[in-house]
Amino acid sequence: MHTGETLTFSDLLSMRIEDRKILARKLLSQGAVSDGPRHIEREWGRFEDIPALGWGYEDAEAEKLLSTMTVRQKIGQMTPNTTIEEYIPACIKYNDAPYYAGEDIELDIPGIKFTDGPTGIVMGNSSTCFPVSIGRGATWDIELEKEIGDAIGVEARALGANFFGGVCVNLLRHPSWGRSQETYGEDPYLLGAMGSALVQGVQRHAMACVKHFALNSMENSRYKVDVTIDERSLREIYLPHFKACLDAGAAAVMAAYNKFQGKHCGENAYLLKTILRDEWKFEGIVISDFIHGIRDGKNAVLAGMDIEMPVAGHFGENLYALWERGEVPEALIDDAVRSILRTKIRFAKRLGAGPYIRSSLACPAHVALARKAALESTVLLKNERNFLPFAVENQKKIAIVGRLASAANIGEMKGSSHVYPPYVVTPLEGIREKIGDRVEVAYADGEDEDELRAAVLEADAVVVVVGLTSDDEGEYIPHWSSGCGGDRIDLGLKSRDVDIIRSAVRLNGNVAVVLQGGGAIMTDPWDREVRSILMQWYPGMEGGTALADILYGDYNPSGKLPLTVPKTYRQLPHFDRDTEKITYDFYHGYFLIDSAAHHAAYPFGFGKSYTTFEYSGLVVSPAQIGTMGKDGESGEFEVRVRVKNTGGRSGEEVVQIYTGYEGSCVPRHVKDLKGFGRVALEPGEEKEFSRTVKLCDLAYYSVEEHRWIVEKIDYLIHVGASSRPQDLITARLRVR
Repeated sequence: MHTGETLTFSDLLSMRIEDRKILARKLLSQGAVSDGPRHIEREWGRFEDIPALGWGYEDAEAEKLLSTMTVRQKIGQMTPNTTIEEYIPACIKYNDAPYYAGEDIELDIPGIKFTDGPTGIVMGNSSTCFPVSIGRGATWDIELEKEIGDAIGVEARALGANFFGGVCVNLLRHPSWGRSQETYGEDPYLLGAMGSALVQGVQRHAMACVKHFALNSMENSRYKVDVTIDERSLREIYLPHFKACLDAGAAAVMAAYNKFQGKHCGENAYLLKTILRDEWKFEGIVISDFIHGIRDGKNAVLAGMDIEMPVAGHFGENLYALWERGEVPEALIDDAVRSILRTKIRFAKRLGAGPYIRSSLACPAHVALARKAALESTVLLKNERNFLPFAVENQKKIAIVGRLASAANIGEMKGSSHVYPPYVVTPLEGIREKIGDRVEVAYADGEDEDELRAAVLEADAVVVVVGLTSDDEGEYIPHWSSGCGGDRIDLGLKSRDVDIIRSAVRLNGNVAVVLQGGGAIMTDPWDREVRSILMQWYPGMEGGTALADILYGDYNPSGKLPLTVPKTYRQLPHFDRDTEKITYDFYHGYFLIDSAAHHAAYPFGFGKSYTTFEYSGLVVSPAQIGTMGKDGESGEFEVRVRVKNTGGRSGEEVVQIYTGYEGSCVPRHVKDLKGFGRVALEPGEEKEFSRTVKLCDLAYYSVEEHRWIVEKIDYLIHVGASSRPQDLITARLRVR
């Protein structure tokens, strides 16, 4: 273990994790990492004195300041202020205080103050814990995600951060991906819509950073895997959601760890310069992923990296030496600093001014949001003969089974998205609180057969809570003491969980299964044996309360799957979690299901309700549109459909719009999601739902012409309750 007074970046990389923990405890006990008065006094420093003069003034102010700075001061803007000693405690509790970068006390320039996510703010011990992103993807609720972003932004500022690094929009290519809980699903349109909403909400208060750019869809091999992909698949499948978030005004982009076409993403000029800067005209900040996000400082700067995070290893003095030797031109340093200063000035003048106070953490309004998200995210996969909802007056005894029923199972508990809420309502607690002493509640964890039998026998209903935990998936940390997480190999339940379900069914036929986890869980064949199945994901701090409300009918489930649950492994693309090379292509998820004419266990967009809905009267207006003249490729069309609640309960339906293609000159998906929205209906009520779709959203990327092309063909506009063909009605749009 290093025993000197000053730790270096090399020391950090070479230390064993146990030595890091020993040193972290020593540093903490000595107060060596306390946050003393070393930061600028005003939150935005000199930028608070700049008047907001209108759009574009940031450039002039940034240029003015840049012209006065020395090279060392410029490099300081690209370099973390967090020391190795301050970062070492991350191995005990990550990101307990903001990670600073680019703060210059002498020049009174504020730094970015980084906090992670995306389930909430990871700093401190009392942040609101929302359902994981994949669960929020299942809400298909853009306005709710904006509200959640707003709450996250408020709590970030209350804890001293101004930069939120938790907008994860990596595509869920394969359900084995260990960090699927941190993203919104498998479809690029859904990812872009939900990620943009989070950006907009957060940026009322703090800068939002979108990650991990790009092609980061594996966990165990994330540091070494080299992803190969054809240009059309890259442009149409793996990049659109990033661009959507940047078009929504995101302040920053975090580069991924993996390689793309042989080069690490943090040193990949095609991604960071050609696409991000030159084509997309992105003016914000590019930061590295932590520690291993840069391998070579020179290559990173030449490729377009702006800030190294979270400690100085390749920038700082190393970058200064590269400049002195003439290996890195000052013009490139100026480009990076210009982006950094411009972004700081822009957000210093446009973010909320507060006050941001600790009492906002997990305040009643934010807790209510967490509960609402837990309600909307829950997906009803099966409900045989309307087994759910329960009625208290019809029950004398209910059995709650499974160790997760009494566990605070909120998702990642070891990596960068670990949130520390003030409390977590478990399923067992939520149900007990809901029904009080009106119904006997018997609990068994399922490990003891006699205990299980006693709980289940003579119960009017049995609720089995099973699934995954942070030990089974999440960020891959092989030295973690209780489980390393990472990518999954087996996509089903543990054999013990299946045994518990089947034991409960043998003893009592009235069984509902509640699944918890951060991604797809294969259910075949045990799902045929139970009455109902709810997918609750990792539901956040109010998950137990929300579950009880759903089970007892105070909320009608409205969640829809943001991913495909396959029936067999043959319905999935190739995946090897230890590979060093992989090729991504045009097909995964429901795109692959459609192209191969497979039948998924539960299709993308699927989710049942306690009521029923009927679609009719689909109209596309205009029915024909031109790609030249007034309409042009910038034109748009309206999709209108009538939705009726034909059941006996009020409920919300997620209406989904897909497009298909007739006579395309290139291979296309059978259908692509192009719009969605929620509609609330009382029993018997009918409403018209409408959405506008941009004509440019129908385009394909021409590799030969290096541009997007809207073909003059017929497009099939499918609208309905899921991606399953029988759930859709169809109209035609002619583009001429």
